[in-house]
Amino acid sequence: MSEPTTAAPHHDYEKVLRDSSTEVASFDTHERTALQKFQHFLHSSPSTVSLIVLVLSLIVFGVLLGTKFFSAFALTLILQQVAITGIVGAAQTLVIMTAGIDLSVGAIMVLSSVVMGQFVFRYGFPPTIAILCGFALGALCGYINGLLVARMKLPPFIVTLGMWQIVLATNFLYSANETIRAQDIETNAPMLQFFGNTFRVGGAVFTYGVVALVLLVALLWYVLNHTAWGRHVYAVGDDPEAAQLAGVNVKRMLISVYVLSGVICALAGWALIGRLGSVSPTAGQFANIESITAVVIGGISLFGGRGSVLGMLFGALIVGVFSLGLRLLGTDVQWTYLLIGVLIIAAVAIDQWIRKVAG
Repeated sequence: MSEPTTAAPHHDYEKVLRDSSTEVASFDTHERTALQKFQHFLHSSPSTVSLIVLVLSLIVFGVLLGTKFFSAFALTLILQQVAITGIVGAAQTLVIMTAGIDLSVGAIMVLSSVVMGQFVFRYGFPPTIAILCGFALGALCGYINGLLVARMKLPPFIVTLGMWQIVLATNFLYSANETIRAQDIETNAPMLQFFGNTFRVGGAVFTYGVVALVLLVALLWYVLNHTAWGRHVYAVGDDPEAAQLAGVNVKRMLISVYVLSGVICALAGWALIGRLGSVSPTAGQFANIESITAVVIGGISLFGGRGSVLGMLFGALIVGVFSLGLRLLGTDVQWTYLLIGVLIIAAVAIDQWIRKVAG
């Protein structure tokens, strides 16, 4: 009498495996909805939202104001107004991409400009040397920030908040709250006003400060997207522990980012002298807030590791378009702040939505 067979035939196992593999394959090839595709597109191109908002803003104000808004003079005026914010925003972009934040960018910018002016008029330095000293100061402030964040593991918010207070106080103590007049600079050190000089292209008037902004954004875009250093910036912002395991020197990267941020702030300080014509220790007091605004509206994630410096430029231009457009409409300036506030909250909400669904 033969014993009953308890094991399933071999072909039954093959059938089970075949059915399960079919189920897995059908799960992997699940068709995304149009909304999901759009979310993933925004995740891969975070500056797209700010570009859409910028284009829509131009269209709306163009319809409301007509040729008054779309004149070459008006559009180039927007660029001139956002040049300083954009340069400082470039510095802020680098730090925020590493999941940090720099509240001292505006103070470093102003102190660098004050050093450039004082070294010429108080100590008799040649303008070129004075400008280099301003850049060295910006790099030093950035190095201290980076050292405290990377080596001592202090929160970037606290470190840069403290640095903001220190640099701001140093600025007023060193300058004795003294403004160097535009006439004196124009006569004795016109090089300090270089970025305020203008040139014409047809009916448009550009300053060299605008040129500096465009070249800076183009350079940073290339570096962040096509160099190992740029890829490491994204990696550190996305997951510093994983970046460390992959061979990235996270501490050195963070210090280099803060140093470069300080140098860019010094460039903004030089451009600020050109914009104002004078050296004023009270100028640019809201530059840190304006730079963060441009970065956030530009679609750069405050959580680090995602975004584009082009988005920051679009964010700065959006603020400039709203400011000029509402002014030409004759509305109260408070409406500008109200709408920019709404845009900031909306930008952060969209960023969270994209990260949650498509991250």
